Amino acid sequence: MTADPTGLRLYDYAASANCYKVRLLLAQLRQPYERVPIDIFAGDTLTDDFQAKNPARSTPVLQIGESTYLTESNAILFFLAEGTPFLPDDPLLHAEVVRWLIFEQTDVMMTMGGLRFRLITGRIGPDDPDAIRRRAGGEEALELLDRHLRDQAFLAGERYTIADIAVYGYAHVAPEAGFELAHYPAVSAWLRAVEEQPLFMNDLAPYPENARPGTGRSIYD
Repeated sequence: MTADPTGLRLYDYAASANCYKVRLLLAQLRQPYERVPIDIFAGDTLTDDFQAKNPARSTPVLQIGESTYLTESNAILFFLAEGTPFLPDDPLLHAEVVRWLIFEQTDVMMTMGGLRFRLITGRIGPDDPDAIRRRAGGEEALELLDRHLRDQAFLAGERYTIADIAVYGYAHVAPEAGFELAHYPAVSAWLRAVEEQPLFMNDLAPYPENARPGTGRSIYD
């Protein structure tokens, strides 16, 4: 990292894969930090105090030192991985990592992650137009990933990086949104390879009852 890591504090939501992937990297870095649970659907992100930390009212938020707050999960991954084996020094591989971080947010989270959230919490049904659209986008993303991973073990070269951590976050729970990963053997092999990495852990929690519409208060209602 390029800054003093002393006093890292992570504001996160246990059921968010965006938050989970940051916790995974911190675990694999053996980086000490203070974890501050945020209950999105109990209105925790709607307070003035949280807005001062992140005007977008989203999680995760990484506090660095006394008063610096870094938002957006992949920006946090990038910051934490700087100067470590999880982010290559080679300029081309560096750019490849950025490519996959962008792909994760636009093509993985918005399709597989978004569909999973809406189905599990009862916001839409599997035959709703939004579900059909997100499912089609997720299938396209999985096919692209599968083609890419047929010829290499990891996303950015032959080394495990934050690109793999980022995409794994929502890809590994794609079956909960109805995606058949058996149709994508290279993706399935890659998921196993990620899970075999040293210090891998998975503490992603299920969505609680208050995540359902009308039972809580959040930016999603």
